[in-house]
Amino acid sequence: MQSIDMGSEEFLTEITKTKKFTDKVCNQFDWVYNPNEDVNEGVLMGLARHRLLYGKRFCPCFMVIEDKETGKHKSADDRICPCKPAIEEEIPTQGFCHCGIFCTSEYAEANR
Repeated sequence: MQSIDMGSEEFLTEITKTKKFTDKVCNQFDWVYNPNEDVNEGVLMGLARHRLLYGKRFCPCFMVIEDKETGKHKSADDRICPCKPAIEEEIPTQGFCHCGIFCTSEYAEANR
């Protein structure tokens, strides 16, 4: 397994890009960040790490596997942020996505 130096310039640059990406996702879908900053930090770090390792922002809460035939990586449940289950099911019905970074403003207010 590859490792990433989370203090490296490469990682710090990617975490900045990932934060801009998640800001755009929030604006696009009218979502807000989880009021728990520790959750957001962990998910942002996981998204940035996956982007550096695999070239895509796979949801960090799901396994990334290698397709034996193609050699390409994919998440076990095909979850690339923002994932289809979050958009179509999780956030509309429960107020937050599986990873917890994105939620409705109502959910955030109730959990502050």
